[in-house]
Formats: sequence, C-alpha cells, structure tokens
Amino acid sequence: MKDKKFSVNNMLLAFISVLVVIGLIALAGFFLLTPPDDIVMGQAEATQVRISSKVPGRVAVYRVGEGDRVRRGDTLVFLDTPDVFAKLQQAEAARAAAEAQNEKAIKGARSYEKVSAYEMWQKAQAGLDIARKSYERVQNLYEKGVMTAQKRDEAEANYKAMAATEKAAKSQYEMAKDGARSEDKQAAAALVHQASGAVAEVESYMEERILLSPIDGEISERFPQLGELVGTGAPIMNVTDLNDMWVTFSVREDLLKNIKMGSELHAFIPALGDKKITLKVYYMKDMGSYAAWKATKTTGRYDTKTFEVRARPTEKVANLRPGMSVVMKKKDNEIL
Repeated sequence: MKDKKFSVNNMLLAFISVLVVIGLIALAGFFLLTPPDDIVMGQAEATQVRISSKVPGRVAVYRVGEGDRVRRGDTLVFLDTPDVFAKLQQAEAARAAAEAQNEKAIKGARSYEKVSAYEMWQKAQAGLDIARKSYERVQNLYEKGVMTAQKRDEAEANYKAMAATEKAAKSQYEMAKDGARSEDKQAAAALVHQASGAVAEVESYMEERILLSPIDGEISERFPQLGELVGTGAPIMNVTDLNDMWVTFSVREDLLKNIKMGSELHAFIPALGDKKITLKVYYMKDMGSYAAWKATKTTGRYDTKTFEVRARPTEKVANLRPGMSVVMKKKDNEIL
C-alpha cells in the first residue's frame, strides 16, 4: 500500500515538474520570440570650420589648445613665413622704382635743360630776324636792278633755313617745358598702380601669418606640431560651432512613411542618461546606390534605398557633444 502511494506521489511530482518545465519554455519563448522595439541609430554632428593659411610657413606659436573655447576674431596661431617677407621687400622696391619714373615723367626735363632749350630758341629767333632783314634788303636792291638774281635767291634760302631752325628750336623748348608726353605720363602712372597692387597682394599674404577664428566655438582638433611646415591650404586646426548641432539618421525608405520635411521625431541620448529630446526634420536625401538594401529573394521582395535624414533639436540640449549616439524607436515615432 505504501509503495502504491509513493508511486502516485512520484507521478504527481513528475507531472508537476513537466508542467513547470513547459511553462518555463513557453515563457522563454514568449520573451525570445517577441520582436524587440526596432530602433534607428543616429549621431550628433556640428558645424566645423577648418583653419588653414593661403601661404606656406612653419607653425611658430599656438595661442589655443584642443578643447579651448574661442570667440570670433581671437588669435589662434602664428606662422613663420620668411619667403613672404622677401617678396614684400621686392614688391616695395619695384613700387619705389615706378614712383621715381612717374615723378620724372611729371616733372619733365631738368631746369638747366629748359634754360638751355630756351636760349637756343632765342638764338634762332635772333638769327631769323637778321636773315629776314637781309633778305628784304637784297630783294629791294634786286627790284632796282642793282643786285643779281643769284644773290637774291641765296638770301631767300638763308631766310627760309633760319625760319625752319627757329621752329625747331621753339619745339625743343616747348618739349622741355611740357615734360614727357601724356601717353608716357599715363604709362608711368599705370606702372605705379601695378606696383602698388603687388605690394597690397603681398601685404595680404602677410596678414595670413596670423590666423583668427572666424566663429565662436571650440577647438576640436590641432594637426601640425610646433615647428612643422604647412603648405598652402593645409589644415591647421578645426573649430566646432557647438551652437549649430543636428542629428543624422540613416533610414531605409520603407520606414519613411511618417518622416517628412518639418515633421518632429522623438529620440533619446544614452550618453546623457537616456535623456529624451524632440527633433525637427530639415533635410532628407538618398544616400546613393552604395547604401541600398538588396533583396535576397527574386519574388515578393524589392531593393530599398537608404535615406540620410537630418533633424535639429527643437530646444538646446545641454552637454550634447558631436559624435554622441541618438536613438530613435520606431514605435515612438509611428514609423511602422
């Protein structure tokens, strides 16, 4: 009788154990087979300005380090550019030479050259006066029959020659008095402007030795070390504008049903204790064929593209940094 009762108890215990195992398996299956909340991962980004110089040089002094906050117009770095100094000296020498040529063209001949030309003109005038009087006397005598025609012709030729000499002397004096021709003066002035432009160009390069911050922000990266040579346009540091931040998501196109330009999204930031934020979409663009999801079956499925979706927080998020993950649950945003 006892053996029979023991057997019944064992069977009951076994039955209960089986029920417990089945229940545990069902419970595990419920949790394991129930799909989790699908999420879309994003990343916080911010505007970055790359600081570089138009002229090559060596990094002489850094005024700021990585992580420092700067204001627009703050000095960031000094470059040592000896080549630019040499070019400035050359440009200034060329400008001085052009200005001297321009002054020469404006002033014309020297004073003693003007006096000499004037005296030659006066001498030619005196000679012309004498030649004219001589010609008039000979002409009167010729008309009275006293002087031969040959003498009259000689006197006339001399008079005409002296008249030509007087005109030439007067022209030389006028030239010395007026200086260079207007065309020469314009050419000399143009050379001065050209040389001044070259000096201004080199001076603008000189200003590139001192690099200033174009925005308010934070120094996120510094590239060359002190004393290193940097080329034209080579990046020296990055300044990040933490006041201009957004979040970038990569979303498959079949999940874009309720995501449109201007729509609001709800997400949270794990790095800030799952802080919940609201974002507003302002940019959507497909990411190209390289980001397309390829269907594994030829029937009933189709390839889907991936879209880059950018959204800005509707309110400023304290302590949000570029690179932080931002998580968006599909059910919270009614994407499905």
